[in-house]
Amino acid sequence: MTNKIDVQGTAITVISVNNEDYISLTDMLKAKDGDFFISDWLRNRNTIEFLGIWESVHNPIFNYGEFAIIKSQAGLNSYKISVKEWTEKTNAVGLKATAGRYGGTYAHIDIAFEFGMWISAEFKVYLIKEFKRLKQEENSQLRLEWNLQRTLAKINYCIHTDAIKEKIIPAAVTREQATAIYASEADILNIAMFGMTAQQWRDSNPGKAGNIRDTATLEQLVVLSNLESLNSVLIHQGVSQSERLPQLNRIAITQMKSLIENRNIKRLKQ
Repeated sequence: MTNKIDVQGTAITVISVNNEDYISLTDMLKAKDGDFFISDWLRNRNTIEFLGIWESVHNPIFNYGEFAIIKSQAGLNSYKISVKEWTEKTNAVGLKATAGRYGGTYAHIDIAFEFGMWISAEFKVYLIKEFKRLKQEENSQLRLEWNLQRTLAKINYCIHTDAIKEKIIPAAVTREQATAIYASEADILNIAMFGMTAQQWRDSNPGKAGNIRDTATLEQLVVLSNLESLNSVLIHQGVSQSERLPQLNRIAITQMKSLIENRNIKRLKQ
């Protein structure tokens, strides 16, 4: 991700690398009066000591042997090192030389703030201020996106729940269904659970293989199993079909409403 901040009229690029923010030193140099180069900053012994300490804290693959050699030469009139040489010799991660559209030298924010002092103390203060403002804006945007996603999730959940209620929870049987005489007890359960007989399902789904129960959900199969047991008890009690069907239908509706929100059933389906 790439952003821009304005520090005292100078546009400065901020990029994200592995979830860490880096600021363009190349852009920062534009705010410096007179000729000044990153290599001038790198040849300073205090700079090298600071970079070495920073890398030792944040970089497990930092090459301390090469760093010791560079440190011994820093400050000498003949000493000169580029960012590319520094990173290649020491495996440093705090400075990066990049090419392309946003090419230039970038430094981790800790190092960039330190570099800001070489521009001026005032520049460093405003750099930190503008960077903090950028982070606040990003956090606000993230919170907005998170709230939007959460709201959409709630809406989708409601839509999904409504769809379940429409498609899975049995409808109440009609008076005609309750008084009709069905050839098999299986169709009594089909009417109570699905609102239709097996033949009616086949007529409505000519292209589908299997039968009405092959397309049932896990919740529907659980309730059907319960209905079979209850129906058997009612038959032994001598309850007629016209009386059993509405009773079984009410039980199916109650149990389905309970099961679609049951966490154990949800875990079984995962």
